[in-house]
Amino acid sequence: MLNALTIDVEDYFQVSAFERHVCRNEWDSYELRVERNTRRILQMLDEYSVKATFFVLGWVAERCPQLVKAIAAAGHEVASHGYGHQRIPCLSRGEFREDVRRSKSLLEDLTGAPVYGYRAPSYSISRTTFWAFDELLAAGYRYDSSVFPVRHDFYGIPDWPRFSGWAVRHESGAWESALTKQGDRDSLFELPITTLRLGGRNLPIAGGGYFRLFPYAFSRWGLQQINRQERKPFVFYLHPWELDPDQPQISGAGAKSRFRHYLNLHKTEARFRQLLQDFSFAPISQSMDLEAMR
Repeated sequence: MLNALTIDVEDYFQVSAFERHVCRNEWDSYELRVERNTRRILQMLDEYSVKATFFVLGWVAERCPQLVKAIAAAGHEVASHGYGHQRIPCLSRGEFREDVRRSKSLLEDLTGAPVYGYRAPSYSISRTTFWAFDELLAAGYRYDSSVFPVRHDFYGIPDWPRFSGWAVRHESGAWESALTKQGDRDSLFELPITTLRLGGRNLPIAGGGYFRLFPYAFSRWGLQQINRQERKPFVFYLHPWELDPDQPQISGAGAKSRFRHYLNLHKTEARFRQLLQDFSFAPISQSMDLEAMR
């Protein structure tokens, strides 16, 4: 079974956990490490003959254009992570519109290919920001991978279906999931971040801080349950900075933010390499049949 491997290309100082401690207008003063870390991931994927979807931040694409070209030239899918890594609730609708269109245009100019996919910073599409789906459709996106069906202080729609399907807009303007509906101009294909149903709750199992928090044996077991028992592909995600235990420390951050960001960074690469051996992966456009989304 082909699972979707996704990489959120952003740098260590741009994460939401540090947004209160890092001024956006000072980003250029921080050491840029995203290119070297992303190229490490590209090298690893080449070693294991794996292709992935890279959700690239527009801000990064402007400063590392050759990196974006290298991702595309290696046969990976380039998708959008927006431009400025601001959570959607922090933006007006007009600001969000400008952000997602700017990023899409940048990436398409660099790769010479259409960009169909989007992932919001910190998976921040929620029931209060469903207007983002309208803006993504209007901008020419065909799929989204921003919904996380869990409860979290930064994100989450706990009652959203756990697996991919169409996000459908009704005449009333409301959005909901319709797993069996065919796509049309008023629908967007949604690929939620994968969770494991355990003890009557959705448990985050497929990447990021959770991949660093849980022992690898547990992560592998949970993902195998999804493939073998539920017979569904999963969406796995990782950030380049998670393979960089030597990254500069952000001063002033609280204990919870530091725990989320720095936990087990030194273990990520070995776990990720094992994951690439234990499961089959492909870009979203291949694993989820992009033709069906057009």
